[in-house]
Formats: sequence, structure tokens, C-alpha cells
Amino acid sequence: MSDCCSAPGLLPFEQALQNMLSQITPVTETVNIAIEQALNSVLAQDIFSPLNVPNHDNSAMDGYAFALESLHQTKILTLVGRSMAGAPYQGTCKLGECIRIMTGAKMPPCCDSVEMQENVQANDSEITFLNEKQFGSHVRKAGEDIQLGQQVLNKGHKISAVDIGILASLGIAEVRVYRKLTVALIATGDELKLPGQALNSGDIYESNSFVLRAMLEKLHVEVIDFGVIEDDFEAIKAAFVSADKQADAVISSGGVSVGDADYTKTVLDDLGEIGFWKIAMKPGKPFAFGKLPNSVFFGLPGNPVSALVTFHQLALVALTKMQNAQPLKRTILQVKCTNDLRKSPGRMDFQRGILSVNEQGENIVVSTGSQGSGILSSLAHANCFIVLGSDQGKVASGETVTVQLFDEFIA
Repeated sequence: MSDCCSAPGLLPFEQALQNMLSQITPVTETVNIAIEQALNSVLAQDIFSPLNVPNHDNSAMDGYAFALESLHQTKILTLVGRSMAGAPYQGTCKLGECIRIMTGAKMPPCCDSVEMQENVQANDSEITFLNEKQFGSHVRKAGEDIQLGQQVLNKGHKISAVDIGILASLGIAEVRVYRKLTVALIATGDELKLPGQALNSGDIYESNSFVLRAMLEKLHVEVIDFGVIEDDFEAIKAAFVSADKQADAVISSGGVSVGDADYTKTVLDDLGEIGFWKIAMKPGKPFAFGKLPNSVFFGLPGNPVSALVTFHQLALVALTKMQNAQPLKRTILQVKCTNDLRKSPGRMDFQRGILSVNEQGENIVVSTGSQGSGILSSLAHANCFIVLGSDQGKVASGETVTVQLFDEFIA
């Protein structure tokens, strides 16, 4: 794999993404799991409905079921029975008769319409209908939601909470899914301390692994956190060897800038085939990707915003492919920017913005302010990226810009 840092210029963002995706192999192993444990798992099968939902015509209201033809002759019908959810009426309903029915109860076979109880007058068994009705009023037809044999969910779909409810409504207790990925996180640096530890002169708190772990958990993967590894060749090599044996993917932050004289590059060159790229994106120019003996490797920049943005825009897309999941769909809007934006041509810029609606009902976006790659609060205050193309220069207030809404991994 060539070292892109030795070539003049920067690797376009789109090319870097496609280069990386072309080298990603999705998992193929599958497991059968109960639907109660299936949240955020990736389906390894298409799901077809084994029945109609609802599986019988039923009432959408508490009221009275009848044949519409009865009301053509009289507005007063005789009550002859009851149909309850789980206890349907077993007799027949003749013309001139009606059945008391509850919401969700099965429609008696001789009835085709329902009137809600608020629109009748009940006097013992005499039920007076006050309004004109249409055929099929307040009746949920069998298969109205899902029809027998209908494809409900696609292979590669990530199962949501609502999907679990749908599977349960179909009587499906177990599904086949792709096994979960295992991802290892490694941070290196003598200056890094964990929250709760005392800082010495020159030390900083390590935050990248905490952000990345939270995002990975939303991705529904197993995370192995190696914590902070000291700047020692043997310690770093031992961590990477162990991570490679246990994980499908290994992620580190820091130590991928050009000219970094640390042990991480030496270890990675020794263990695998890694490309250190300079990508035409901001924040996050330095990025590493490649293969270890048993896993793929993503090397993120050390600055907190750069690490998060490169993970979100590059590594997360690749990990989704590894899961055998359908590609991520991100919401893109064209909106008016209400402040000037600094930008020089040359790199795709992911500035942090706040999308809102003004008094005229228009979508507008404003920058969160300082866009430095170390200012994590610029992401905490934002709800979107303002995506400025590599050829684009500065933006004047009032111009239209492209906005990518934060998804569930950041929001």
C-alpha cells in the first residue's frame, strides 16, 4: 500500500473514502437470536410476513357493528350480542340487528360497518343511529397493515425498536443476524491521563477513546478498550498484537501526522500494511488505514474534533460496511447561512453549525464560532456539519450552503 504522504498534494476526501471501502470485507458469519436481543443487529435474511396484519377485520372504535343495508330500512337497530377483543361474537347478525363491539374486536361475519358509541342513542336493546354512515366505516381490514407474504424487512437492515414490534406482531420470535463486530481502541502517549487521575505539568486528559467508545456502542459492536499505552515500543507492539488477535478492527488516535517520531508508525509498519494518508479534509488531514494480520486498522488524528470527524465521515462508514449493513443515509439540506464563514480552497471543510427555523419558517444555519480542531465544544453546541466543498472559498452571510444533519452517532 503506497504512502500517500510522500506524494505531492492531498488525497481528495471522496477518493480516500472509496479507496478504503474497496478494501473492506463484510462479515459473513451469522447467528440466530431472540427478537428481544435483536436491537441494532443487522439482518442476515429477508423477512416475509407469515400472516395478515391484522389477521381479521376488526373495529377501530368502541361502538356498534352492523350491515349498512340495515340503515337503509330503519335508523333503529336491535342489539343482539357483543364482540370483545379476544372473545368474538359467535352468532349471526341479521338485517335490522347490531352487535356491541370494542376496539380491536373481530367483526361479526354479517357486519360491514361500525358506528362509534358517541353517535347513537341506546335504550336497552334499541339502538338509534343518529348519522348517515358509509360502507366500511371504522373497520380495519385484514392485511391493512401488512399482507401475507409481503416483504417486511430487508437483508442488511439494522433492526430498530419499531422493527422488533413488527416482528412480534408477525409471531416471529427469532431472526438470523450477522455476528457483532469487535473493535479495539488504543490510545498512546505519556502525556495522556484518564479522568480522575492527577495532571502533571504538560499532561492532558485523554478524551478521544471516551467519545469513540460511545459512538461505537451506538453502532452495536463489542468494544475492547486498551486504555492509554505508554510511549514504549514493546508496550505499544504488545497492545497492537493483542488487539489484532481479538478484534475485527483496531482504532487508534494520534501519531499519524507526517513526521511524527513515535513508536506507533514503526509498530504498524512492522505488523501490517498501513497507508498514511494526507486527506483533503478539514478537520482531520492526517489519517491512516490498512490491514493488520487479522484486522483492519484506522488511525485517527489526535486532536479531539479531528478524531471525531474522521471517525464519523470515514471509519464509521467503513465499519458499517464491515457489519454487512445497508449504507448509512445522512440527511443533506441546502439552507441559508446567516454569518460569514472563513474557508480557503483546497480541502473539504466540515464546519460545525446550528440549524434552526427563523420567524419566516425558513431553515437557516449559523456557525458555532471558533472551528479549531481542538475545540470539542464546537461539536457539543452544534447539530449539523456545514459541508464546504474542496474548491469552495469563503462564504458570505446570506449565501446557501450544504448542511449535513448530525445523526444518532453524534446527536
